[in-house]
Amino acid sequence: MFDPLSEVISLLRPKAPYSKLLEASGAFRVRRENVGDVFYFNLLSGRVCFDVDGKQPVDLNTGDFALVPAAFSFTISSLDPIPDRDIKTQPVPGDDGIVRIGAGGGPVEVQALIGHCSFGSPDADLLVSLLPGLIVVRGEPRLAALTALVRDEARAARPAREVVVEHLLQVLLIEALRSTTQSGATTGLLCGLGDERIAPSLRSMHANPEYAWTVLELARQSGLSRSTFFTRFNRIVGMPPMGYLLNWRMTLAKHMLRSGIYDITKISSDVGYGSASAFSTAFARHVGHPPARYAKAMATGWRQGES
Repeated sequence: MFDPLSEVISLLRPKAPYSKLLEASGAFRVRRENVGDVFYFNLLSGRVCFDVDGKQPVDLNTGDFALVPAAFSFTISSLDPIPDRDIKTQPVPGDDGIVRIGAGGGPVEVQALIGHCSFGSPDADLLVSLLPGLIVVRGEPRLAALTALVRDEARAARPAREVVVEHLLQVLLIEALRSTTQSGATTGLLCGLGDERIAPSLRSMHANPEYAWTVLELARQSGLSRSTFFTRFNRIVGMPPMGYLLNWRMTLAKHMLRSGIYDITKISSDVGYGSASAFSTAFARHVGHPPARYAKAMATGWRQGES
């Protein structure tokens, strides 16, 4: 069975991890703003309140895992005891690589593996929009093992470190997304894949983006009438079926253009256009530049970044 979630995570290309062991004691409140990266928090012991701006605060207990695909501003605070509202705790990195917060010298009451990474894909904003804004998984030991592996590999100087870390981060993201039963998401790819009627159409679009899909054909795969399918897809995924298909085709096209391997005719065929001219027109309308100009700009930018 084709897996759209794995495909999206693979295209995101998670990079440059920051991963630390955190220890805390006493009352604390740590505030972070304008992070802009993926942030994950695996609570090894204790209790904390995790408050992401724009989301409902959640209490995390030992063994819980939280992940935010695009964390811009959030607060982590103690629950035992609850801190005063005016407390602003500054983390203190130790020589041993452990970050400490709260009362110095006191017994460790909270221990967590924390980390964040960036996405290497230029299409990250679109791809992240398909994911839940906050993922919380309760008591899944596989996630603790994966975060420990990411931290260990990120701190080491082993051969192929970057490749290993990227693959570990992909697995971590997929495991978190497929493990969650309380993501707090109202729309997006995960919601669609979790709906037994909408999931078949999403898998079909991802498995065969070159096919000339219509709303009626996708509705038949879902066992729904055309109008019922359209309404349900729009409500659950957050956009109309043909809008989702267009966005996905253009994401694939940009990925193929950036690779520099495929010509326009091949790309046109692979993303469902009968001719290179029809694809070029659609691409320019969607992206703002013709395919050839986009490919040249990406190639130039890559070379400049590498020089």
